[in-house]
Amino acid sequence: MKLIFFGTPQFAVPSLKTLIDRPEFEMAAVVTQPDKRRSRGKTLSPSPVKAVAVERGVPVWQPRRVKKDAETLEKLKAAEADAFVVVAYGQILSSEILQMPRLGCINGHGSLLPEYRGAAPIQWCLCEGKSHTGMTTMFMDEGMDTGAMLLKSHVDIGLLENAWELAAELAEQCGDLLVETLLKLDRDEIQPVPQDDEAATYAPLIQKDDYKLDWTHSAIALHDRIRGFYPNCVARFGETPLKIKASAPLGDEYWEQLPPEIASLQQQWGEMSQKSGEPGEIVCIVKNLGPVVETGNGKLLLREVQLAGKKAQSGWDFANGTRLDVGDRLENG
Repeated sequence: MKLIFFGTPQFAVPSLKTLIDRPEFEMAAVVTQPDKRRSRGKTLSPSPVKAVAVERGVPVWQPRRVKKDAETLEKLKAAEADAFVVVAYGQILSSEILQMPRLGCINGHGSLLPEYRGAAPIQWCLCEGKSHTGMTTMFMDEGMDTGAMLLKSHVDIGLLENAWELAAELAEQCGDLLVETLLKLDRDEIQPVPQDDEAATYAPLIQKDDYKLDWTHSAIALHDRIRGFYPNCVARFGETPLKIKASAPLGDEYWEQLPPEIASLQQQWGEMSQKSGEPGEIVCIVKNLGPVVETGNGKLLLREVQLAGKKAQSGWDFANGTRLDVGDRLENG
């Protein structure tokens, strides 16, 4: 089966590698975004997908606007591919492109559609506190993740799992799911299922304001935002921006989901839970773990933070290094 792969970031790499390695497929070409200047030296760097394609000897095409690039369109037609496989490519495909391959354009999307259509499904899924998600393969159409669904895989989400960790897990699932999808499509063993538009939810591009923490929100809402938008959520320590990179909500509903070193706080929770303060106030500092912050509802342990201009550090090292004390306060981002 002849394939052309469209993808750009690291999330797409496991799928590309899996498809290249399978003897059932011939990878005719890879389409990816143009090289970008990524370092302080302004050196042009290839996308992660391009790096793998070059390493594996697969031709790479990098149109700035694929649906307007006459040369790329001609090459796509001439390839006579059985399927175009799309994973986090970053450009919209025209109806002309969608109609080219024999089996169609197959997309791997990081949610259980029709939930979380859009650009950031993994991040918003975590931010909104979901405990379960997965991958969906679908036929692409001209809408934003609106095509008929083909296959799904499922994964449970751990309480402390962040967006990078969940993305890595889903990316590995995506490759295997695409293989199964392509082989079953070729054998006419899949019945596409239209999406229920009324059940659809959306995962828009993340904006700068989404990273700002508001301590009047609940501990679990803050924790879910921190791990969902990892590693960029920010509060303030005095006048200095403070990234909160890892946290843990504390309380009876969470102990069983927390690692032993944090769950052991259950023994002193009776006393700790009685300590109170204003939202953002440090109500206690736990040895070897870090500061505990009062929120609008519940208490949040800061496990890893990063002061502007400094390296990331554990919450405990932050408390020691800044001589943090009970009663000190963190401000909103």
